[in-house]
Amino acid sequence: MRHSQKILILGVGNILLTDEGFGVRAVEYLRERYVWPEHVRLLDGGTQGLMLMGDIQECDLLIVLDVVLGGGTPGTVYLLEGEDLRKSFSFRDSMHQTDLLDTLITCELAGHRPRAVVIGMEPFDCESTGVELTPEAEARLPEFCRKVVSELARRLPECGAAIRSCDPRRNR
Repeated sequence: MRHSQKILILGVGNILLTDEGFGVRAVEYLRERYVWPEHVRLLDGGTQGLMLMGDIQECDLLIVLDVVLGGGTPGTVYLLEGEDLRKSFSFRDSMHQTDLLDTLITCELAGHRPRAVVIGMEPFDCESTGVELTPEAEARLPEFCRKVVSELARRLPECGAAIRSCDPRRNR
Protein backbone atom coordinates (compact mmCIF):
# COMPACT_ATOMS: atom_id res chain seq x y z
CA MET A 1 0.00 0.00 0.00
CA ARG A 2 1.45 3.35 -1.04
CA HIS A 3 0.84 6.36 1.19
CA SER A 4 0.72 9.82 -0.30
CA GLN A 5 1.44 11.69 2.93
CA LYS A 6 5.05 12.11 3.94
CA ILE A 7 5.51 12.20 7.70
CA LEU A 8 8.50 13.61 9.55
CA ILE A 9 9.00 12.77 13.21
CA LEU A 10 11.53 15.33 14.34
CA GLY A 11 13.31 15.07 17.68
CA VAL A 12 14.80 18.36 18.79
CA GLY A 13 16.82 19.54 21.76
CA ASN A 14 20.28 19.99 23.16
CA ILE A 15 21.60 16.60 24.31
CA LEU A 16 24.29 18.31 26.39
CA LEU A 17 21.69 19.71 28.84
CA THR A 18 20.11 16.61 30.42
CA ASP A 19 16.35 16.60 29.71
CA GLU A 20 16.53 19.28 27.03
CA GLY A 21 17.68 16.43 24.79
CA PHE A 22 14.48 14.46 25.48
CA GLY A 23 13.10 14.91 21.93
CA VAL A 24 16.32 13.62 20.38
CA ARG A 25 16.40 10.66 22.78
CA ALA A 26 12.76 9.91 21.95
CA VAL A 27 13.56 9.72 18.21
CA GLU A 28 16.47 7.40 18.98
CA TYR A 29 14.17 5.19 21.06
CA LEU A 30 11.52 5.10 18.31
CA ARG A 31 14.14 4.25 15.68
CA GLU A 32 15.55 1.38 17.76
CA ARG A 33 12.27 -0.17 18.86
CA TYR A 34 9.84 0.23 15.96
CA VAL A 35 9.73 -0.59 12.27
CA TRP A 36 8.35 2.34 10.30
CA PRO A 37 6.60 2.53 6.92
CA GLU A 38 8.72 3.99 4.13
CA HIS A 39 6.79 7.29 4.10
CA VAL A 40 7.66 8.00 7.75
CA ARG A 41 11.05 9.58 8.40
CA LEU A 42 12.62 9.98 11.83
CA LEU A 43 15.19 12.75 12.20
CA ASP A 44 17.44 14.02 14.97
CA GLY A 45 17.10 17.77 14.52
CA GLY A 46 19.23 18.68 17.52
CA THR A 47 19.33 22.46 17.90
CA GLN A 48 19.28 23.35 14.21
CA GLY A 49 16.08 25.44 14.29
CA LEU A 50 15.57 27.27 10.99
CA MET A 51 18.20 25.10 9.29
CA LEU A 52 15.62 22.27 9.38
CA MET A 53 13.37 24.17 6.98
CA GLY A 54 14.27 22.00 3.97
CA ASP A 55 13.42 18.80 5.84
CA ILE A 56 10.20 20.33 7.18
CA GLN A 57 9.10 21.48 3.71
CA GLU A 58 9.42 17.95 2.34
CA CYS A 59 6.74 16.53 4.65
CA ASP A 60 2.96 16.78 4.84
CA LEU A 61 2.72 16.08 8.57
CA LEU A 62 5.38 17.20 11.03
CA ILE A 63 5.47 15.69 14.51
CA VAL A 64 8.02 17.44 16.71
CA LEU A 65 9.24 15.74 19.88
CA ASP A 66 10.59 18.23 22.39
CA VAL A 67 10.51 19.45 25.96
CA VAL A 68 7.74 21.92 26.69
CA LEU A 69 7.70 24.52 29.44
CA GLY A 70 3.96 24.44 30.01
CA GLY A 71 3.94 25.10 33.73
CA GLY A 72 2.84 21.58 34.65
CA THR A 73 4.57 19.09 36.87
CA PRO A 74 7.71 17.53 35.44
CA GLY A 75 6.79 14.53 33.32
CA THR A 76 3.52 16.05 32.08
CA VAL A 77 3.01 15.24 28.40
CA TYR A 78 1.62 17.94 26.10
CA LEU A 79 0.07 17.86 22.65
CA LEU A 80 0.45 21.28 21.05
CA GLU A 81 -1.04 22.66 17.86
CA GLY A 82 -1.70 26.11 16.41
CA GLU A 83 -0.41 29.06 18.44
CA ASP A 84 0.60 26.70 21.25
CA LEU A 85 3.48 25.54 19.02
CA ARG A 86 5.39 28.52 20.43
CA LYS A 87 5.83 26.54 23.66
CA SER A 88 8.20 24.13 21.91
CA PHE A 89 11.37 24.83 23.86
CA SER A 90 14.18 23.84 21.50
CA PHE A 91 13.10 25.91 18.53
CA ARG A 92 12.68 29.00 20.67
CA ASP A 93 16.15 28.63 22.09
CA SER A 94 17.84 27.54 18.87
CA MET A 95 20.93 29.32 17.69
CA HIS A 96 18.80 31.25 15.20
CA GLN A 97 16.40 32.53 17.88
CA THR A 98 13.29 31.44 16.01
CA ASP A 99 10.41 29.38 17.31
CA LEU A 100 8.63 26.52 15.60
CA LEU A 101 5.69 28.65 14.51
CA ASP A 102 8.03 31.20 12.91
CA THR A 103 9.87 28.39 11.13
CA LEU A 104 6.54 27.06 9.79
CA ILE A 105 5.52 30.53 8.62
CA THR A 106 8.86 30.84 6.82
CA CYS A 107 8.19 27.44 5.20
CA GLU A 108 4.78 28.71 4.06
CA LEU A 109 6.34 31.83 2.55
CA ALA A 110 8.84 29.59 0.74
CA GLY A 111 6.06 27.47 -0.72
CA HIS A 112 4.98 24.66 1.63
CA ARG A 113 3.89 24.53 5.26
CA PRO A 114 3.05 21.08 6.61
CA ARG A 115 0.47 20.37 9.28
CA ALA A 116 2.35 20.33 12.57
CA VAL A 117 1.99 19.06 16.11
CA VAL A 118 4.38 19.03 19.04
CA ILE A 119 4.34 16.17 21.49
CA GLY A 120 6.41 17.26 24.41
CA MET A 121 7.15 16.62 28.04
CA GLU A 122 7.66 19.02 30.91
CA PRO A 123 11.34 18.47 31.80
CA PHE A 124 12.70 17.52 35.19
CA ASP A 125 15.98 19.36 34.56
CA CYS A 126 17.05 21.10 31.37
CA GLU A 127 19.71 23.36 32.83
CA SER A 128 22.29 20.95 34.22
CA THR A 129 25.10 19.86 31.95
CA GLY A 130 25.00 16.16 31.16
CA VAL A 131 24.53 13.93 28.13
CA GLU A 132 22.15 11.54 29.89
CA LEU A 133 18.51 12.20 30.64
CA THR A 134 17.56 12.45 34.28
CA PRO A 135 16.48 9.05 35.64
CA GLU A 136 12.90 10.35 35.89
CA ALA A 137 12.81 11.42 32.22
CA GLU A 138 14.51 8.19 31.12
CA ALA A 139 11.83 6.19 32.94
CA ARG A 140 9.07 8.05 31.06
CA LEU A 141 10.61 7.54 27.61
CA PRO A 142 8.85 4.22 26.75
CA GLU A 143 5.36 5.51 27.63
CA PHE A 144 6.02 8.83 25.88
CA CYS A 145 7.03 6.98 22.71
CA ARG A 146 3.94 4.77 22.86
CA LYS A 147 1.90 8.00 22.98
CA VAL A 148 3.71 9.26 19.88
CA VAL A 149 2.83 6.04 18.00
CA SER A 150 -0.77 6.23 19.26
CA GLU A 151 -1.13 9.85 18.18
CA LEU A 152 0.16 9.06 14.70
CA ALA A 153 -2.25 6.10 14.49
CA ARG A 154 -5.13 8.34 15.62
CA ARG A 155 -4.36 10.94 12.96
CA LEU A 156 -3.57 8.44 10.18
CA PRO A 157 -5.02 5.00 11.02
CA GLU A 158 -3.54 3.36 7.90
CA CYS A 159 -0.09 4.52 8.97
CA GLY A 160 -0.59 3.39 12.54
CA ALA A 161 -1.52 -0.08 11.32
CA ALA A 162 1.80 -0.31 9.47
CA ILE A 163 4.02 0.54 12.48
CA ARG A 164 5.48 -2.53 14.18
CA SER A 165 7.25 -2.85 17.50
CA CYS A 166 10.61 -4.58 17.28
CA ASP A 167 11.40 -4.17 20.97
CA PRO A 168 12.16 -7.68 22.27
CA ARG A 169 10.95 -6.70 25.75
CA ARG A 170 7.44 -6.06 24.37
CA ASN A 171 7.33 -9.35 22.46
CA ARG A 172 7.86 -11.68 25.42
